[in-house]
Amino acid sequence: MKITSVKTFLVTYSNRPRALVKVETDEGLYGWGEAYSIGPDLSIEPIVDYVATWLVGEDPRRIEYLMMKIHQQFRFPAGGTGLAAISGIEHALWDISGKAANVPVYMLLGGNLRDRVRVYQSCGGPTGEVAAEGAHRLNEQWGFTAFKTSPFLLNPDANRWGRVCAAAAEYFESLRKHTPDDWEFAFDPHAKIFEPVRALQLANALAPYDPLFYEEPLRPEHIPAWQQLRSQMQVPLATGECLYARFEFLNLIAARAADIIQPDVCVCGGLLEMRKIAAIAEAHYVTIAPHNPMGPIATAVNVHFAAATHNFKILEYVIPASSRWMDYVPDPYLPVDGYLELRDRPGLGIEVNEDALADSEPPHWQRTAPVRPDGSTGYI
Repeated sequence: MKITSVKTFLVTYSNRPRALVKVETDEGLYGWGEAYSIGPDLSIEPIVDYVATWLVGEDPRRIEYLMMKIHQQFRFPAGGTGLAAISGIEHALWDISGKAANVPVYMLLGGNLRDRVRVYQSCGGPTGEVAAEGAHRLNEQWGFTAFKTSPFLLNPDANRWGRVCAAAAEYFESLRKHTPDDWEFAFDPHAKIFEPVRALQLANALAPYDPLFYEEPLRPEHIPAWQQLRSQMQVPLATGECLYARFEFLNLIAARAADIIQPDVCVCGGLLEMRKIAAIAEAHYVTIAPHNPMGPIATAVNVHFAAATHNFKILEYVIPASSRWMDYVPDPYLPVDGYLELRDRPGLGIEVNEDALADSEPPHWQRTAPVRPDGSTGYI
């Protein structure tokens, strides 16, 4: 079996660009993958098209070999945009491999050690009561009992930090008051906090109400700051969406700087790289809650990863609300009682309507940094 072509389709999901990748073979089998447009947002397609020239004529089932070949031909570390492009290609290779063997991808990873995958969905609102109403609707329709929200009820760039922390605590207290006691809520400051002491103050404000985890309060570059923050916190600290391959995660994990890691299978280099990251984490008693604000193809890849990974904790999930996306992927993984059920289908277990993709409008969204009251830019 040989790769004959690699195609890229730029589409919009949740108002953001997504690159879907199709790898075709001379035996009629094909596979699909999804790349995260981490920015610059329209840069993925030309990188995939260039890398594809290295793959035509190769056996798509030699995934380790092809990943090493791509990384070595980059010469320098691929970086975020390069790894995102690689990830989309790599997913498709697993999809082909499963179809060729006539088994689900998770069977190629050692088989499933769980039968379903717990997911959480984002919710929010101007008050805890409004956010709780949204959580109840998600529970009634899909069975969610785990959620993530922002702690910033007040603009952190335009308000005294003590007020920001107090508002976050009041918000979480109200969420607890208006939801069942066994529901779980995570909080995501979205790496907007520059001073570690402020990240600790916000963590302390949320701690009395038992958050599921406190996600990425700081920028990811300086591991010692994370190490110190983790040593002072009383709630689980999660991070990893802005990190890439196993080498960066090794530095974070070895420093005991996180309780939960959040690699993104559409950024880190793909499913094989996620497995290597998971092995490092397991050896350090660290669990994995993959970053996944993505579409149905990425979710499918994550389901197979979670099914075969012992230290998996919970998966981020976005309901494919757009009817257009149901045209693209007619049978996505949808929650039942807050879980995604495994499928006994070859490959990733989904199909993609290529004709619908061909008719899609090109993405127009572009990331834009916020402007602070003094005119400087803030973190997105």
